[in-house]
Amino acid sequence: MDFQPTQDQRDLRAGVRDLLAGRYGREELRASVDRAAATGRSVDRALWRELGEAGFFALRLPEDEGGVGLGMPEAVLVFEEAGRALLPGPLVATHLAAGLVAGAAEGEAVVTAFDLEGPLVAHLGEADAVLGADGEPVEPAGGYGAGEPVRSADPLTPLARVLLPGEPVASGAYRDAGALLTAALQLGSALRTVELAVRYAKEREQFGQPIGAFQAVKHLCAQMLVRAEVARTAVYAAAVTADPAEVAGAKLLADEAAVRNARDCLQVHGGMGFTWEADVHLHLKRAWVRAEQWRTAAQAEEALAAELLAVVE
Repeated sequence: MDFQPTQDQRDLRAGVRDLLAGRYGREELRASVDRAAATGRSVDRALWRELGEAGFFALRLPEDEGGVGLGMPEAVLVFEEAGRALLPGPLVATHLAAGLVAGAAEGEAVVTAFDLEGPLVAHLGEADAVLGADGEPVEPAGGYGAGEPVRSADPLTPLARVLLPGEPVASGAYRDAGALLTAALQLGSALRTVELAVRYAKEREQFGQPIGAFQAVKHLCAQMLVRAEVARTAVYAAAVTADPAEVAGAKLLADEAAVRNARDCLQVHGGMGFTWEADVHLHLKRAWVRAEQWRTAAQAEEALAAELLAVVE
């Protein structure tokens, strides 16, 4: 059985990569960090609408409902590219809201969700609606008040603690879809930090030769690649099977790959990696936040343990 992407899927991925490279390259990434620091907002509404026009949010909606009519495997490829570019905003929630919230499919509405533990919500101040815990209830963002701002590790993921107590965390198939799409974002980031590390290792010279010639650096880059490829396999497989246990495993592996690859990429960059001018820290900070969204490592481990226990019994 051939699990390689089809030509149409490869073309879709290449098209999204080209779109993001032209519309959200490094200069725009750094500019958005500056804007977020000044305004507390990270969503570019014009870019959001462009994503909507390109079918980013309506990708899995049936064609007779105005969508593209594709499936989760294609969505995973698209979200992988968004993760690679560090595209900010509640991408997963808005994608899941397509067909539920007016304007979400077209990118006219920004939708966030209760995808974090506790009453924390990302991008609340920029959202037009908030998805409830089961994906069906849809509330106006203003219904939760302005929220209490909470300092976020990621400068492009503003967090707020809502004023209503006890909102439950997303559950069921809705949660699985959110976890898998977030895993795809993490996968894209993990693959991108491999590229950044390898490129720097080829360019940076020490003792008259590229640092990539040294065994310690080679091992770091090789370990990064292995992590990313293992995560890629798990994410792609879960997108095909939609098995909850495989989704949990994919999220667990993708979170690990994104966080550890960003750390190793920083290590390869040495002192340069610790500076604000380098992009490595942005990948690490985003990976930290995404690791807490939709399903944490502890929750994924519990889901896998329960599945194994059920098989044994």
